[in-house]
Amino acid sequence: METSMLSQVIRMLFFTFALIGLFLLIGTIVRAKVKTMQKLFLPASVIGGFVGLLLGPIILKQYAILPIPQDWLSIASILPGLLIVPVVASVPLGLKFGSKDESGNKKKGLMKPVGIMLLLMIIIGSVQNFFGLSMAGIFKLFPNYADLYPTFGTELSAGYAGGHGTAGVIGSMLQSMNQPYWEVAQGVTTTTATVGLISGILVGILLINIAARKGYTKYLTGDASLPEDMRTGVQKDLEKQQIAGKESTNSASIDALALHLSLILGVSGLSFLLTFVLKKYNVLVLNSIPEWAYAIILMYIVWGTMQKLKLDWVVDNKTKSKIASTFADFAIVAAIMSLPIQAVFTYIVPLSAIMIGGLLLTIAASYYLSKLFFKDHWFERSMVLLGTNTGVFLTGLLLLKMVDSDMKSPVLADYSIAYSFNSIIGFVLFPLSFGLLINQGLGAGMVLYVSVAVIASVLLFVTTVSDRKVRKGV
Repeated sequence: METSMLSQVIRMLFFTFALIGLFLLIGTIVRAKVKTMQKLFLPASVIGGFVGLLLGPIILKQYAILPIPQDWLSIASILPGLLIVPVVASVPLGLKFGSKDESGNKKKGLMKPVGIMLLLMIIIGSVQNFFGLSMAGIFKLFPNYADLYPTFGTELSAGYAGGHGTAGVIGSMLQSMNQPYWEVAQGVTTTTATVGLISGILVGILLINIAARKGYTKYLTGDASLPEDMRTGVQKDLEKQQIAGKESTNSASIDALALHLSLILGVSGLSFLLTFVLKKYNVLVLNSIPEWAYAIILMYIVWGTMQKLKLDWVVDNKTKSKIASTFADFAIVAAIMSLPIQAVFTYIVPLSAIMIGGLLLTIAASYYLSKLFFKDHWFERSMVLLGTNTGVFLTGLLLLKMVDSDMKSPVLADYSIAYSFNSIIGFVLFPLSFGLLINQGLGAGMVLYVSVAVIASVLLFVTTVSDRKVRKGV
């Protein structure tokens, strides 16, 4: 009987993955063919997820065009929290610190713009969190919203600066903390991520075209546009198709993709084993840390060991990134197709206020802080800040591509490093802030983000002032 039930669960899991794959294919076709979707630059995973949501039983109920079994939807709602673990685990793998010159020596010089960009990312993310929590506090004064769950408001930054993939992190974290509203919070984060992605791109395009006419852009003189492959999401020209990655192994022994996948899944599995042991023996504090947090710590240990043993040549960053992106695409589709739409709509009024106000704050901060602190390519840098704080890394890259199509500026390199560090800092702050909000209340969470913003602001002031002194020869 147990074997029969296990077999049934595995079959349901397989068919759920197959269905997600189908929605991904539909999303890819829709993005390639429908002009509206090309203008919105929605990823195939987001489009496919909404196809599953709109045609499935969650919205249409008994009139669903696609009568997806409830068991499949239940599996889909859990998947983002599981799939995000290997995505997070892959972050440290292949990470290299510091830039080198042609001789292989570390570059020396003045304060790097990457430091300023990182601090601005931290400040904007903290402001988003503080604003979201402040609005939650205001709405709690009204009887209809007095019972807002403790972490409501953090979904603004989680969705805007984290993206759809972070919805799985939120769900996993709250579930590990035994919070009953984890699925709702995951759905709210998915909603803010979708709104942020679309809004950030549309606002970014508008600002780029205005800046081009005013002469703020260094490389763009006409209207912003993108090549066909970026608009449609497919590259038809065989000569321009990118190489997915390098093979560091011979497939006669093990395929390079399988090796990278084994490293990522192996560390992910260890993180689940570690949390199981800590919970079994009830190790205080450590037993409340989610699996993905341990995954990133363990991967740092594994990657550091590989570097010490001079085995870092085994890892190819492109291959690693493709694996992480694949997991993220499946996680996004699963999160959206299982979105608890009715529960999310319960919070539509405070959520709308938070998203609109948060968007305006993010636009203003990205634009004016870049203009204030960057001495070169300030507008290009403001676009990557806007993109990454309303969408994901690729949104910032998309806006940068519009304003610097040939990537002549140093912005991409600075942006990539700053984003990596900011992601790690965000993963540290998430469990800390959630613990404070759940156990200490709204005020404690707000104090945390004010403190983070103040510390980042002081560091920003110190580094920029010292850099200016160096420039003046002081």
